[in-house]
Amino acid sequence: MAKHFLVSFKTCPWVQRAAIVLREKGVAFELRHIDRDNRPDWFLAISPHKKVPVLSIDNKVSLFESNAIAEYLDETIEPRLHPDDPVQRAINRAWTDFLPTFSEMVTGQAYADDEVAYKDSIAKIPPAFEKLEGALKTQGPFFNGSKYSLVDAAYAPFLQRYFYLDRVKPLGVIEKFPRVKAWADALLKRPSTHSFPEAEFEQLYRLNVKLRKKYLSQFIADQAVAAE
Repeated sequence: MAKHFLVSFKTCPWVQRAAIVLREKGVAFELRHIDRDNRPDWFLAISPHKKVPVLSIDNKVSLFESNAIAEYLDETIEPRLHPDDPVQRAINRAWTDFLPTFSEMVTGQAYADDEVAYKDSIAKIPPAFEKLEGALKTQGPFFNGSKYSLVDAAYAPFLQRYFYLDRVKPLGVIEKFPRVKAWADALLKRPSTHSFPEAEFEQLYRLNVKLRKKYLSQFIADQAVAAE
């Protein structure tokens, strides 16, 4: 059996996406964390873009970019997470292509420098959820209905972070989109979503936001940093 190790920063959502796919397929893997500000030479040697995620296979091949990793894993390891129907598969790929835009729209407030930028950022959240509300199947609980897919694995980390940010400065937007809310709840209950215990990971994420010293940082108590 091939040996997999996945390189990550502790709170990177793109690596989390790859880890979710590995877990859904029952693949044993090592999750190796590196320091964002001190990236080791061995990592720079295997990461052409100097970014995470990188998935090393048998210490011979290193794959990079989360979408490429997810597609590779789905093509080579059962069970397949993409739909069998080619039309539905194309639709799913189109929605994973929307993911970078969605992530910026839904979690961009974590990077806003001031109140004006923050308000501009949170104004993008309802349109993002509205797009997904129309795309989700009514029967749920996942994007395609009863079967978990690569779309679910892709969106889970960013929906998780929406909830984390909403608990820093509550907006209550997702409650206006019942299909999205039910989908997000189902994804967060899925064991594959989590690399850490949920409370521990939320604390790590809040610390990360605090240390950015952006607008939202002021709403995170100093003791949250001290506790780390």
